Amino acid sequence: MSTSGDPMDGTIEPFLLERYFARYEFAVPYLLCASDCETVTVDELLAIEDGARDGLYSLRLGYVESNGSPALREAIAATYDGVSPDEVVAFAGAEEAIYAFMRAVLRPGDRAAVHVPCYQSLESVARAQGCAVDRWEAVEEDGWAPSLRALERTLTPQARAIVVNTPHNPTGFAFDERGLRELARTADERGIVLFCDEVYRRLELDVPTPPAACELSRSAVSLGVLSKAYGLAGLRIGWIATHNEAVRRAVAAYKDYLSICNGAPSEYLATIALRNGDALLRRNRDLARRNRALLDAFFARRPDRFSWTRPKAGPIGFARVHGEEGAQALCDRLARDAGVLLLPSGCYGHGDRHVRVGYGRSNFPEALAKLEAALA
Repeated sequence: MSTSGDPMDGTIEPFLLERYFARYEFAVPYLLCASDCETVTVDELLAIEDGARDGLYSLRLGYVESNGSPALREAIAATYDGVSPDEVVAFAGAEEAIYAFMRAVLRPGDRAAVHVPCYQSLESVARAQGCAVDRWEAVEEDGWAPSLRALERTLTPQARAIVVNTPHNPTGFAFDERGLRELARTADERGIVLFCDEVYRRLELDVPTPPAACELSRSAVSLGVLSKAYGLAGLRIGWIATHNEAVRRAVAAYKDYLSICNGAPSEYLATIALRNGDALLRRNRDLARRNRALLDAFFARRPDRFSWTRPKAGPIGFARVHGEEGAQALCDRLARDAGVLLLPSGCYGHGDRHVRVGYGRSNFPEALAKLEAALA
């Protein structure tokens, strides 16, 4: 992945993960690599709050504020300590927020240290912007923890951003508060923006939820979305939260060339979801814990084919594939012959020996049984 240039002239790198999903996601019955949690219907969501249905039916379908409606930004800000609604910018999903940040804040010749493996846009958009990307590797032997000392050795005077993802896609690693504070301190001491992808925040399974990056540093940027931990991907509502006024102004101005504003119904439903987020998150944490236990037992039965580091958080893990068959061939075969989709590590630019497994959906036990039968 080394192409650079402006994405509008076609020189941005192909998004390997999204192209793989375009091929398989809606063509197989069992999506065993889903990165999001179980969703709900509109009816179920409206039932959470008194008067929500009447509010939706009376909603005017005009434009909403570019940064997000006041009610939505208030609900997002309430999920953080010490963040005001004016310090939130809403986007059409997390992907748009990532794109706007990279394009608006980074400049050609800058460098960005990026926690990898990662969702590809966290590095590809920076590279297309003309930035050099220094890949900060998660270490499988250390429970997929990246080395903070290695990060410090990576940073140069041209470093403009540190990009980190916690809880981590695809490994399930999660920084604790001490690690996040050290990251924030490292960035602040060097005048670097810490951009923290926190789309699985509050879906910690074995560890406490640490403070958000934007709560630890006046310059750090926290990325959130309703798609993953909340399971509401169809609403397409993401956001950044930051005290950093320069970053907020830059990304808000760049959004004028993207979606301009979100859809009013999505923002209304997102506000309902966030005001009642504890219930949605509790349900998905419980589901992920139950399914992860099934996955533990599965891997214990198949040490000849897989090994993995048990995720601390989130609904996904990264399993190592053993044997002659590589991850890509295995995933293609399972999708074709068994209707079960795993995600090969090549979609992350991380070799051919790992697969992403998702365990946040209610049909996981059935999907896992189909996988085991196919392997047998």
